[in-house]
Amino acid sequence: MRSIGEMARDSGLSVSALRFYDRAGVLVPAWVDPVSGYRWYGPEQCEEARLLTRLRRAGMPLPDIRLVLAGWSGADTDLVRKLLQAHLRRLELGLSDARSEFSAVRALLEGREKPMTSLRTAAVRLTVPAAELAAALDSVRFAAGTDPELPMLGGVLFDIEGEALRVVATDRYRMAVARARATGHDGAREQVIVPAPLADAMRALLSGEVGDGPVRLSVDGDRVTLEAGDRQAAGQCLDHDFPDYRRLVRLPAGRRAIVDVPAFREALETGPVRASETPGPDGTPCDLSVLRPAADGTVTVCADGEDGGGGEEGGADRDYVAVNREFLLDALAAGARERLVLEFGAPTAPLAVRRPDAEDTFSLLMPVRLEN
Repeated sequence: MRSIGEMARDSGLSVSALRFYDRAGVLVPAWVDPVSGYRWYGPEQCEEARLLTRLRRAGMPLPDIRLVLAGWSGADTDLVRKLLQAHLRRLELGLSDARSEFSAVRALLEGREKPMTSLRTAAVRLTVPAAELAAALDSVRFAAGTDPELPMLGGVLFDIEGEALRVVATDRYRMAVARARATGHDGAREQVIVPAPLADAMRALLSGEVGDGPVRLSVDGDRVTLEAGDRQAAGQCLDHDFPDYRRLVRLPAGRRAIVDVPAFREALETGPVRASETPGPDGTPCDLSVLRPAADGTVTVCADGEDGGGGEEGGADRDYVAVNREFLLDALAAGARERLVLEFGAPTAPLAVRRPDAEDTFSLLMPVRLEN
């Protein structure tokens, strides 16, 4: 017999995933200690767990997986084969439909008139307080993408407009926005994407003996330069368009809760997690924290079986959202405050993490769907 920890090690599934599959009736332990509640698995269940992992990677729904596992060790494998074939047909049909829709979208894209873009004829020059730019970079850097297929997300957007410099980063699963004051630029709005390594070099430059004094930021063609005294960090911008982040941050007002960050962080790190059945950015399942805001302004990290839903008293107090725990911890660290505001919408709406003293600096975390 294997303990749940040994089973997790040998099968490749996390402990929280094994608990999830137990509750779902997909992979039920061979024995549960009636006193301690510890789960124990039989020798043959390790193979079943590995099979389950493969089927979930292939996108097979849990009801079908339950039947596959039930028929896996039997003499008649006809049901298993038919389930595999049926799922493969669904995937092929789905891929065919997706190809057709993508072809239509590409045709629409190619049919659009591409706006003429002219090269900058004059350099953009502005002055930014060093401390504000450093704080802005610290607030967004964690959200920059690393997917080579989406190079336009692999940097930090510098959005220059009027007396404001907004810096933005997103990897699709989260977005962070911050603002710093800027002077010296009164022309049209300009946007450049600073590659992540160059953004890091700029942040390192700001960590020197710059203090709170001003630094100079200039954009000349495809080159961006940050100067602090007699030192500088410079390089080429990314030759891509950044998505219109302003459309992505237009969220309806939600329920707000002010959290004490050290206490909330401890609750996240030591509290219960759920295993995500949806792969994260690295292609593997992640640990989820299920959060429930209450009418009194508190936020609960839900234990198994406490994640809300209908059928219980409490009405809106039972609203909840599930987010990638690691991403939420990153957002709390980037918030750099002892108290932060969590803004909840619907369970399918992004979770906003805001500073109470700076509405222009915030993070958005995409929720993760729970499969029960």
